[in-house]
Amino acid sequence: MARAFVFVLDSFGIGGAADAAEFGDEGANTFAHIADACRSGLADCSGLRAGPLTVPHMVSLGLGKAAQVATGYGFETAGPPLLASAFHGAAQEISSGKDTPSGHWEIAALPLRFGWGRFPDTVPAFPPALTQAMIGQGQVPGILGNCHADGMTIIERFGAEHISTGKPICYTSVDSVLQIAAHEEHFGVERLYEFCKVVRRLCDPLKIGRVIARPFVGEETHTFRRTPNRRDYAVSPPEPTLLDRLTQTGGRVLAVGKIGDIFAHRGVTKLRKAAGNMAMFDQALDAMDEAVDGDFVFANFVDFDTEFGHRRDTAGYAAALEAFDRRVPEALRRLRQGDLFLLTADHGNDPTWRGTDHTRERIPVMGLAPGLPGGSVGLRATFADLGETVAEHLGIAPGKYGTSFYKQIGGHA
Repeated sequence: MARAFVFVLDSFGIGGAADAAEFGDEGANTFAHIADACRSGLADCSGLRAGPLTVPHMVSLGLGKAAQVATGYGFETAGPPLLASAFHGAAQEISSGKDTPSGHWEIAALPLRFGWGRFPDTVPAFPPALTQAMIGQGQVPGILGNCHADGMTIIERFGAEHISTGKPICYTSVDSVLQIAAHEEHFGVERLYEFCKVVRRLCDPLKIGRVIARPFVGEETHTFRRTPNRRDYAVSPPEPTLLDRLTQTGGRVLAVGKIGDIFAHRGVTKLRKAAGNMAMFDQALDAMDEAVDGDFVFANFVDFDTEFGHRRDTAGYAAALEAFDRRVPEALRRLRQGDLFLLTADHGNDPTWRGTDHTRERIPVMGLAPGLPGGSVGLRATFADLGETVAEHLGIAPGKYGTSFYKQIGGHA
């Protein structure tokens, strides 16, 4: 038997989605635009980073090759050659959204073919009946926000009023989401979770993908900060995912980050969480150390998306990629003959793009399979091919939505 590891760089798209124009994202390319900004000096930031984007370890796994497959983009770098047994390619999403659940479910071999419900970019954003039910059934004196907003911006705007009135801050975006921010001490984190459970139930008929608890601390606007105690209340996948299929056959899924929340904690054997990409990487390494034959480690690194993509912080995103890349060798040293290690993404979030929301893009497929020839896997027709490759690698019966590229890199079930 073997082990499998999938690390998702949340929002690290590589452009080129065939249907990008349908989402208003034609030309968006998270990786290329960050790299171009670094090369031209537009992503220089004193004390943070400067110069060309430096991600040699991901280049050695095939990042540059993946970009060429996706769009023909040439990443100008004098980086190292491809590692032996490395594989590379790109994948196109077929799910109907460009959101986190859609991307992750499709990676786990379950494309989402129905459309999520969304709230309009109006003030108020929520239907009056929903707002009244949230207040009445949630037993709160009212809500603040009720609009499209960035998370920290709306906390800074309404945080003081929230503390004085006890009204939770409720907001949304173009994603299928209703986010609720509340102070951990003045409102109470457990009370926030209970309120979110009420809102989750109320949002079910509207097909809203996630209700997210966003606790924060601080006593004044300039000291407000979100805490690691975020909790997502997601719709449960409508069919079995790779996680379900694996655990039902006796395997284990070791989830890192928000993976458990994304899958409504279904098919997850053990969950590890932490605040920040680097702490999350520590947790992922611990999960790799714990993994035994037949285990699947599924990790999400959310900071790329929440801290830099949505905030349109190109320099911060570049610095985060470089910091992540510096730690990749720690993961590679833990691989043994017969393992499968894959780096990918769930959607794009081009920090140079208009607005503050996700961008419809292809995702990188790059990784290492020690002992196998590796090579190009080309452009995959669906993210589900990644999940089916993991399934074949771990000896799980194939599903019905994707096509494994395991044999293409020299593997055999």
